[in-house]
Amino acid sequence: MVMKKNVLFLVFLVYPLIAASQPDKEIMRCVEAVSADSIAGYIGTLTGFHTRHNLSSLTGDEKGIGAASRWLYQKVAGWIPLAGGRLSVENVTYTAGGPGTRLDRQVELTNVMAVLKGSDSREILLLAHYDSRVDDNSDSTSFAPGANDNGSGVACLLECIRVMAGIPLQATVRFLFLSGEEHGLLGAACMADMARSQGWNVTAVLNFDMIGNSQAGETGHRDNTRTRVFSAEGTHRELARYIKETALTYADNVEVALVYRNDRYGRGGDHTPFLKAGYTAVRICEFHENYDRTHQLVREENGVLYGDLPAGVDYEYVRKNTGIGIAVIMNLAKAPAAPAGVKMNTRVLSNYTELEWEPSYGPGVVRGYHVMIRETDQSVWQKRIFTEDTRIRIPYSKDNYFFGVCAVGPGGHESLVSVFE
Repeated sequence: MVMKKNVLFLVFLVYPLIAASQPDKEIMRCVEAVSADSIAGYIGTLTGFHTRHNLSSLTGDEKGIGAASRWLYQKVAGWIPLAGGRLSVENVTYTAGGPGTRLDRQVELTNVMAVLKGSDSREILLLAHYDSRVDDNSDSTSFAPGANDNGSGVACLLECIRVMAGIPLQATVRFLFLSGEEHGLLGAACMADMARSQGWNVTAVLNFDMIGNSQAGETGHRDNTRTRVFSAEGTHRELARYIKETALTYADNVEVALVYRNDRYGRGGDHTPFLKAGYTAVRICEFHENYDRTHQLVREENGVLYGDLPAGVDYEYVRKNTGIGIAVIMNLAKAPAAPAGVKMNTRVLSNYTELEWEPSYGPGVVRGYHVMIRETDQSVWQKRIFTEDTRIRIPYSKDNYFFGVCAVGPGGHESLVSVFE
């Protein structure tokens, strides 16, 4: 009789992952507030600077990377009154280039950092580089509009600030508009060093780089219903899975495709310096790329228009991808911290598995924990078990499954998953 009661208990508590989350109305309202027209406006302004090459003019009023950085600063500053003292913006300058580098002369570059202050110590970082270039690495004068690479990512971050400025969040969000990406991830390396030296308590790093092209070059395939998240092994992959699950709840007709590598072949992104500094970091990127546009001189040949122009950006696609970003930020910010001190008892030979972890902290009271379960050949978590305790014994063999645990807040918001090794 006791065995029957235990079986019934598990039937009620073990359930498929997809049925676990109910939308938060405030998050949904913010996702729905994202405007494709606003995004098109930001990208139009960015492309109007002619080039944002890292060796272009720093002092010009209308052209060059200097004018672009000042516009970004002023744009964010215009939203400060909406945030009740929680939003600030600053310039972070650094020296780059010179002999032996990809920049043939030394230059002082600027990262623009906007900070939306939260109520606890956790921080979420959003990245987008705003520099641009054409194929010739040293060509700092040709028209390099960079509408998709990476006007689309910059527009995403700007729209996130606009939409969320008036929403009090528990975690602090830093929006990093980065220079130097096209010549060696220089601005990102500067900020990763700053994060380490100043002791930022970083929960997650999301790099939005090229999120607006929906037509593949060469093949012509069109698809604005899938977006890639690139992730290395470890905590980075758990963040990627978290983004995918959050998108299932909040995204507007766009699915996250998990790509289990840090980035694409032969290229890199600004999340990588943060990953190397020990932070959990991923790249969000369009599903299809068009190499007739990226880094191409603007021209027409044999009836083909080359160059990264605004006409090649799918603004609805950027809108949908921006909604994913907002949902992930707000869901993480409303959730408790991920459980620490996770331990699995591997000393005992048993078809039961014993797991334990330390209590989490975070907004409000931690309601409980979800123990996550998946078979070893499965990409995403398949089942979860809810418990209010920080120790559990479950009838799943540690030889056959992977296990994780996340903290659940009073509103049902879940932390990142901590994995039992």
